[in-house]
Amino acid sequence: MPIIETINLTKRYGELVALDNLNLAIDEGDCFGFIGPNGAGKTTTIKILATLLKPSSGQAQVAGHTIGYQNRLIRPLIGYVPDFMGAYEDMVVTEYLEFFAAAYDIHGKQRKTVVGDVLELTDLTYKATAEVNSLSRGMQQRLSVARVLLHDPKVLLMDEPASGLDPRARIEIRELLKELKRMGKTILISSHILHELAELCNVVGIIERGKLLYTGTVREALNRARVGHVLHLQVVERSPDAAEVLKKLPGVKKADLVDGDDGVEIHLTLDQQNAVAVADVPSILINHGFRLKRFTEEAVNLETAFMRLTKGLVQ
Repeated sequence: MPIIETINLTKRYGELVALDNLNLAIDEGDCFGFIGPNGAGKTTTIKILATLLKPSSGQAQVAGHTIGYQNRLIRPLIGYVPDFMGAYEDMVVTEYLEFFAAAYDIHGKQRKTVVGDVLELTDLTYKATAEVNSLSRGMQQRLSVARVLLHDPKVLLMDEPASGLDPRARIEIRELLKELKRMGKTILISSHILHELAELCNVVGIIERGKLLYTGTVREALNRARVGHVLHLQVVERSPDAAEVLKKLPGVKKADLVDGDDGVEIHLTLDQQNAVAVADVPSILINHGFRLKRFTEEAVNLETAFMRLTKGLVQ
């Protein structure tokens, strides 16, 4: 049974349909990457799962408990990290964490131990006495993660946790998420930094205008987005002649000459089916008397898949 499940989940704001019959199933231990343009419905979904919004219709469940009816049972199981944390003025880091630990009924020596543990996990121990408002954006995001780990939730709901961070802070957050994944946490994370999602997540979902367009593994998304092979070749000389030879091969859509950093390249586009085998292209050129300088296949990445599986539509 999935630990997170939505069944025809719908959310309306007047005439606006923010979520349109969303059906998701996320298994325990998954790191699920939620991808979509601004206004697609990602934050609305996460807020419903965090019990902060009520759905207009349909159903959402966490660990078998239904949102809207069993919220008191759900909240101890989840940790919600918004894109921007709300900080309390004049609080230092330990006071901030102890305040939330008390809200989770963690008291006495246990509270001190738990606060120390999450500070160590998020590498914030050396900032224990610093004022929250004095922390950098990246440190505040790590503190926000530390806050939701106090009660050791099974599920983490993270809405753009790397938003607005500099490269070093993004790397630190990414490494922290990898550690949480190794600890067995189920993580739902939305992000615009798609190459990092590809590295972190074993499952992704692509949403647009409130509709789920795709859910599955990253590999399946890349295969689905692939419309053919694009090869980048470079020969020592006579590039136009080599391009003409390649144009005559089966399944070749085009063979374009492109100025590269170290000379003219040939960008060869092949059909997905009934095309010459990629591995045969170098030997064909060599048999025609060309000396091959470079030969690579253009990879389909998660950004490519996102662009091909969506239409750039927003609400």
